[in-house]
Amino acid sequence: MTALPMFPLGSVVFPYTPLPLRVFEPRYLTLIGRLLDEDDPRFGVVLIERGQEVGGGDQRRRIGTTARLVSISTGADALVAVAVGTERFSVDEWLADEPYPRAEVTPLPELDWNDQLTPMRTEAEAIVRRTLARTPEAPWDSGTELSDDPIAAAWQLAAIAPLGEYDRYALLQSATVGSLLRQIIDLTLEAELLWSDE
Repeated sequence: MTALPMFPLGSVVFPYTPLPLRVFEPRYLTLIGRLLDEDDPRFGVVLIERGQEVGGGDQRRRIGTTARLVSISTGADALVAVAVGTERFSVDEWLADEPYPRAEVTPLPELDWNDQLTPMRTEAEAIVRRTLARTPEAPWDSGTELSDDPIAAAWQLAAIAPLGEYDRYALLQSATVGSLLRQIIDLTLEAELLWSDE
């Protein structure tokens, strides 16, 4: 187990994907300040199940993603941080929230790639890109580039798929790349049907 500083959010973060953060709460400013003194500045991100990002008192999901801080800049009224998701973990125990949330976590196994999954990955990418092109106000562009690494690309597909946070959390829990890709396909097709009905 490892004790990690934690940043509960209202959104899911996947491995190999960027995480922009606007940091203004004192406890998270303290967290970022301490990370800047680290050689390897990492923190955990978990989805808030109930409650809000600001103020505490939230209920949090158990599976999350470690993020590595890559840049900090100063905005008009907040710090602007950019991190990148690395590996997944499960929370074993929440520690005291002072001076900021912390938890004991255990890393989850990395997913293994099998070349037999290439057709499924190609299908998932085609469906996600098609749905993005038809989705109004999607946060990602249908032409978003993906990594050449198949595992990274699978997680990036999960990140850009136009899905709600509970569907994204289901993807984050995937035990194999095959199940991740299958869920991306199924959930994105469902989302596409919803968009086409509107």
